Amino acid sequence: MKRKIYNVLSNMILRGDNPSRVKVKVGISRELPYEVEVIAENLYVPWAIDISNEGKLYFTERSGAVRIIEGGKLLPQPLIRFSAPFVSQGEGGLMGIVLDPNYSQNHYIYVMHSYAEGNQLHNRVVRLIENNNKASIDRVLIDKIPGGRIHNGGRIKIGPDGKLYITTGDAGNSALAQNITSTAGKILRIELDGSIPEDNPNVNSPVYSLGHRNPQGLAWNSRNILYASEHGQTTHDEINIIQPGANYGWPLVQGNEDSKEVIVQKPLIHSEEETWAPSGIAFVEQGPLQGKLLVATLRGEQLLTISLNGKGTKVNSVDSWLKNRYGRLREIIQGKDGAIYLTTSNRDGRGNPNIGDDRIIRIIPIRSSQQK
Repeated sequence: MKRKIYNVLSNMILRGDNPSRVKVKVGISRELPYEVEVIAENLYVPWAIDISNEGKLYFTERSGAVRIIEGGKLLPQPLIRFSAPFVSQGEGGLMGIVLDPNYSQNHYIYVMHSYAEGNQLHNRVVRLIENNNKASIDRVLIDKIPGGRIHNGGRIKIGPDGKLYITTGDAGNSALAQNITSTAGKILRIELDGSIPEDNPNVNSPVYSLGHRNPQGLAWNSRNILYASEHGQTTHDEINIIQPGANYGWPLVQGNEDSKEVIVQKPLIHSEEETWAPSGIAFVEQGPLQGKLLVATLRGEQLLTISLNGKGTKVNSVDSWLKNRYGRLREIIQGKDGAIYLTTSNRDGRGNPNIGDDRIIRIIPIRSSQQK
C-alpha cells in the first residue's frame, strides 16, 4: 500500500540567537519526494526497531515479544516472548532494542523491559543471545532502574563511542530526576558488558546526564552530537543536546525557564504551549532529508522534521508531516538503504486504534526518472 506524502509545513522561525525560543508559522502544503508503504500491521505497540547488516528488521512489542521482519515478511513466531517477572503495565513493558555492532558474529541483542518484584516495578537492560531464530537472556547489564505505570523512558542506543546509552524516566516521582544517586530521570551510559565507563562524568556511576522527566529518543548527528527527546509536563516538550554531566532541570524548570538552584542546560528547541509528546528521533544520513533531525510524536500525531545549522547546534525551521494520518507515532529509524521506518502506537491505551493498528511504516525516497 503505497502513498505519496502530502504535508502541512509548520515553520518555526527563530527569534534572536536563542534556539529554544520559536514562533510557529503555518506554511503551505507541498508534495515530498517519498512514498509510504505499510510493511506490518495488527501489532501491539511496536516500541523500537533496529536493523541488521543483512537487512533483517528486529522490533519490540510492548506486550513482551521481540519479532523479526525478513525479506519484507513478518515472521509468525517471535524471537523471544518475555514472561514473569516481566510485566507490561501502563507505559512500561518491553521497550528499547539495539543490536550489537558485531551481531553477525556474536548474536547479541540488547533490550530494556519492566518487571515486578513484590509491589515494586523496576526496569532493567538485558543482553539476549540469538541462536537459530530463538533468543534467551544471556546477562543482566543494569538492574533496579525505578519503574512505574508512567515515565519509564525506555530508549536504548549504541553511540559512536561503542557505549550503550539508556533513557530513563522519573517513574512518576519527579524528585528522583535531581537525585544523582538514582538511575531514574537520567540518560545512562554503560559498556556493552554492563560495566561503568572510566570517562563517565561521575566515578563508578552510569549517570551521563540528569534532570529528565521522560526522555524517549536518542540520536547522533554526523558530528557525533547527541540529541534526546523529552516529554514536558503538559506542553514544553523538548529536544535537547546532551552534554556529559549536564542537568536538564526537571522538575525545577521546563522549557526555556531559568533556575536559581542549579545550572540548567537549555533545550535546543521546545514546543512552547503546544503538545508534541516526542518519542523516537533519528538523524537522516542520506536521501532528500539528509542532515535533518526527524521526531516521531505521540500526542502530536505527526512527524517533525527539524532543519539545523551546519554545526547542528541551532534550529533553522521545523516542518510537520503526516499530521493525523497514522495516529500516534512512537519510533523512527533510518536503514542503510535510505528507507525510513516508523511505528504507530495507537493501541497503547491513549490512542484511537483503527483496523490494522498498530503498524510499521516504511518511507522510501522516490527515484527520479533518470534512476528508474
